[in-house]
Amino acid sequence: MKKVLKFNKFFVPAVLISSVLIIAGIVGLFTAGINFGLDFEPGMIENIRVVPTAIELTYSGNASVTVETSAQKVDFIISGSGADNETKSFAYITYETVGDMVTAMNQVNGVTAKAVAPVATKAADFFASSDKITKLSSETFRLYYAPENADIIPIEDIRTLFDDMEGCSVKQSGAVSENTFQIRTKDDGVENEASKLMQEEVLGRFVSQYGVANVAVIKTDFVGSKFSSSLATKSIFLVIVTLVLIFLYATIRFHWDFALGSVIALLHDSLIMIAFIVATRMEFDSLTLAAILTIVGYSINATVVIFDRVRENIRNGVSKNFTEIMNISLSDSLSRTIITTVTTLLAAVALYIFTSDSMKNFAMLLIVGLVSGAYSSMFISGAFVSACRKNWKPSDEIKADAQ
Repeated sequence: MKKVLKFNKFFVPAVLISSVLIIAGIVGLFTAGINFGLDFEPGMIENIRVVPTAIELTYSGNASVTVETSAQKVDFIISGSGADNETKSFAYITYETVGDMVTAMNQVNGVTAKAVAPVATKAADFFASSDKITKLSSETFRLYYAPENADIIPIEDIRTLFDDMEGCSVKQSGAVSENTFQIRTKDDGVENEASKLMQEEVLGRFVSQYGVANVAVIKTDFVGSKFSSSLATKSIFLVIVTLVLIFLYATIRFHWDFALGSVIALLHDSLIMIAFIVATRMEFDSLTLAAILTIVGYSINATVVIFDRVRENIRNGVSKNFTEIMNISLSDSLSRTIITTVTTLLAAVALYIFTSDSMKNFAMLLIVGLVSGAYSSMFISGAFVSACRKNWKPSDEIKADAQ
């Protein structure tokens, strides 16, 4: 006979531990708040890198010359005008030095390339500022590079630049040696051209401190106040509807106490994940919400499997004591719970190791949620249903089935 573990001995300690974690999360939620991403809090997030210019480019001809950059090469796409309307492409696969590349670029009619970095600098991994039009003109177009052993700019220096800018936050993005900073500003919905004004203000402060030739915009994201508010409302509605539908499903399939136990377990998992988000100051965005909903689906599946076994054991009359039936059912489904959780965890851990930024946060939340989901399915929902059926008798089930 399979050994029956006394899961009920851990019901009270599990509830106490979960209560402490959830209460701590709620306190943190009201004191520190959630670090909302742009999806839920309107404003702009701009990643700016302080790096030197390698090459300056200008064009004085009549054709349209577009610059495309990638990790290992720079391309000129030249679309002719007038009689010569042929489109030509000049690919500059990384030369040995900046001097060699500039010499090659100057062979294109109308293009003037100037080496700003020392001509002996290795030519590799050039990139342009994302806020600039990639079409060459008489206005200087810059290709930037990351020199080896560059001086590290302390993040405190960048924060000082924005001390007087209300609602602005600064954090490091990527490795410290990359000198890339994420600037976040809020949109109060007053200005119609808030995005443009914010970009100009943020970039202007960097340029005033480090010079136009040493500042490159890597990425800019902006979400207006109306869209952000709408998304937040719809997200809350989505979570509530999900919980209601799960409750109705579990009520139809089982009994009301099983259904309520399932929803309590789901609320437990959601609150544990929110407590983790608050504690780590992780950015709450649409991917974070997706992680929570993913765990809701995963957790209810694990809970239904356990409750199916409970219902089967009740009908088979394995015991006249409900707590004993719960222990037997949890013991029967333990190996299944462990195997499914561990195999899913392997995928989540791999996602965490080999991704970055938002996807890394998504994977970390999945890991927390998977552990919490397995735990709540066994101990939280089990504890609630066992408490509801403390005085349960087999005859109660017969009466319920008759109705």
